[in-house]
Amino acid sequence: MPKKSFSPDIKIMAVRYLEEGLYTGQEICKMFHVSETTLYEWHAKYEFGGVTELIRPAKNKVYSKELKQSAVEDYLSGNYSMFDIQAKYGISSLSVFKKWLKLYTSHNELQDSGKGMSQSMTKGRKTTLDERIQIVQACLANRKNYQETASQYKVSYQQVYQWVRKFEQGGEEALHDRRGRTKPAEERTPEEEWRLKIQQMERENERLRAENLLLKKLEEIERRYR
Repeated sequence: MPKKSFSPDIKIMAVRYLEEGLYTGQEICKMFHVSETTLYEWHAKYEFGGVTELIRPAKNKVYSKELKQSAVEDYLSGNYSMFDIQAKYGISSLSVFKKWLKLYTSHNELQDSGKGMSQSMTKGRKTTLDERIQIVQACLANRKNYQETASQYKVSYQQVYQWVRKFEQGGEEALHDRRGRTKPAEERTPEEEWRLKIQQMERENERLRAENLLLKKLEEIERRYR
C-alpha cells in the first residue's frame, strides 16, 4: 500500500498546533488522520530546518556511506533521538534509518545507495572561501538539500551541513579557515560589526518574508476548518 501523502499546508498547521499547545498530540493526529510517528517526524524536521523542511518536495533519495555512518554514530552518541537524526540528515523515513542502524550494530559495512555515486562524491576535500560561499548559497537555494549539493560540488554531506549552519549563525565571516568561529565582539572592527549585523538582518528578513506568506495561507485554511 502506498504511503499516504500530506500537503505542506497540513504539515505546517499540524506542527503549529503542536508548538502552540492548542491541542494534544493525539488530538492533532485524529484531526488530520496522521500517525503520532509521522506527526513527530514533521516536528523534528521543523525544529532542524524550519518551514522549508516541511514544504520540500519528495524525491527519490540516494545516501552516501559517509552520511549513513555519520547518522548512525550521531544517534549512538545519545545526543539525538531518531526523529532528530531523520530531520538532520534528510532521511526519507525512520524505517530506512533503522535498517542502517541494524547493519551497523551487526558489524556489517554500510554502503553507498543509488547508482552512479562515486567515492569523490562521498569524501570531503579542501575548499576556498569563495567555493564555500558558493556551495552554501546553492544549498540554500535548493531548500537545504545537503546530499544533492554535496554531490554537485563533490564535497561531503557533513561539510555542506556544517558550512550552512555556520553561515546561518555568523554569515560569510563564519566560513573562514578558523572553523567558522567569528571574531569575538571586542576584536571586530566597526565595519566588520556592521557587516555582520546587516547579514543577520538580511537572513532574518528573508525568513520572515517566507513565513509571512505561509502564515497567510494557513489563515485561509484555518478559516475553512471553522
